[in-house]
Amino acid sequence: MAAPHTTRTAEYRVTGNRAADRPTDERPAGGSTVCAHCTDGLGKPRELEPGSFRARVHANPGIALAWRVAVFTAGLLLVALGVALTVLPGPLTIPPVLAGLWVWSTEFDWARRFFSSFKRKAVAAWRHAKQHPVSSIAVTVGGLAAAGIAFWAVGHFGLVDKATSALGL
Repeated sequence: MAAPHTTRTAEYRVTGNRAADRPTDERPAGGSTVCAHCTDGLGKPRELEPGSFRARVHANPGIALAWRVAVFTAGLLLVALGVALTVLPGPLTIPPVLAGLWVWSTEFDWARRFFSSFKRKAVAAWRHAKQHPVSSIAVTVGGLAAAGIAFWAVGHFGLVDKATSALGL
């Protein structure tokens, strides 16, 4: 039996997102939203300031999509670099990941919200470090001393050579 044919247009509504169900002026800042009109799969773009570079780029839909893809790719490369650097000792992975989030936050609203939470945590950590300078200096100097001792031990005892020979490489 064939399905009945109707001429009525389908209406699509996303449910279960209370923030999106509210009128725009009642939504909490940084809350979850649904972008029903976004079709490029990259999410809702950030608000445009009239006369800005982004406003000029977004005036042409073809250039705007290419720009958004380029921004996404640049941010992805930085985040991937940060992930690739996790094999190295130290905090080398953090700056590229944060730079990638910053690049994404220039164009994508979801990244701006995500990046702002990291920014708040960094400000709180800096405030805590300024309130407790002795312990902050002790932890920093202790960490640098431990890293220096580790590097010295690796070089002095030939630990890389021993590890590669033990693994048969």
